[in-house]
Amino acid sequence: MVYNEVVKIGDSYLLPLISEMYGLDGYEIKPVNAHSGGRNLVYTCEKEGADAKILRIAFLQDRRREDFLGEVEYIRYLFEHGASVSDVVNSQNENLLEEITYNNHTFFVCLFKKAKGKQLVENHYQYREGVPMSEYYYNCGKVLGKLHQLSKGYTPVHHRYSFFDKYNREYIDKLIPNTFPTLKKKIVELLNTLEGLDKNQESFGMVHFDFNDGNYSIDFNTGQITVYDFDNSCYCWYMFDLAALWTQGVGWIHFEPDAEKRKVFMDHYFETVLDGYKSETLIENSMLDKLPLFIQVNIMENIVDAFEVMRNNGEEPTCDEELAYLIKCLEDDIPYKGFFHEIYSCDEPFEYEKQNV
Repeated sequence: MVYNEVVKIGDSYLLPLISEMYGLDGYEIKPVNAHSGGRNLVYTCEKEGADAKILRIAFLQDRRREDFLGEVEYIRYLFEHGASVSDVVNSQNENLLEEITYNNHTFFVCLFKKAKGKQLVENHYQYREGVPMSEYYYNCGKVLGKLHQLSKGYTPVHHRYSFFDKYNREYIDKLIPNTFPTLKKKIVELLNTLEGLDKNQESFGMVHFDFNDGNYSIDFNTGQITVYDFDNSCYCWYMFDLAALWTQGVGWIHFEPDAEKRKVFMDHYFETVLDGYKSETLIENSMLDKLPLFIQVNIMENIVDAFEVMRNNGEEPTCDEELAYLIKCLEDDIPYKGFFHEIYSCDEPFEYEKQNV
């Protein structure tokens, strides 16, 4: 079932039913534009005098009921234990998750409180007036540290999948065409390295797995960050989320032509992030030393996601400049996303000519 088809079903059948399920009478329900490869229909629900909400309808058959329950139960646990996350809203039947079947196709429905504030992109990447950016970097680390600290004490009712349930030799071999033999080999080598890492309670647990400024909002009056979109949450090393925060930081200085200045900035940025993170939870230096490894794991996840989007859209696997850049970094063992390497161009950040792949 393709996206446009689901939109029509949503308008004619699903939304009236969902409105009744969640008591949304009188709310103005508007669609949110989907990003490429989106797996859900998302709507804003607004009503004068009431808190705004976000409605999500999952339509792809790539997740089970237990996966969704594992997600929303984890979010509710985080919220109830003081994490700054958008809470799940119970249905009229007091369920965190609702299912609707239409023409033998099952849709999974969740409603969330809308986070206070705006995304950075909505604020034109301007932070709070008169406040240093170091506050933002610190708060990013702090809110993530709180999530991870709570995960260390989390005992789920419904388990989410673990990293190797998805990222394994069989799946990579099936997803990525044989026209990318070096890429497939490098990913398998990376997975073999990860297999040898410790998975104790202090290093491995439930993570967000998509922690970036598109998945949280900022209250620009206070600096408070509220996290959402746990659609990819799974059991993984906490360093994966921290490495994602490192890669997010490059956006603040990616037009700087001097590699040494970029490095000085990134060292200061990540030190501030870690100060915030460590204010909430502990992390061993032996794991922090593996930052370059987990940046590579983030790159691998980005590559896998790109191939999944092409597959789900029925497209032939191709490489644009951004995907080609990521593949080059992985195939040639270029660390830190090539940010300090000669491959990097501040004129065309994180792009690489396709014909060179």
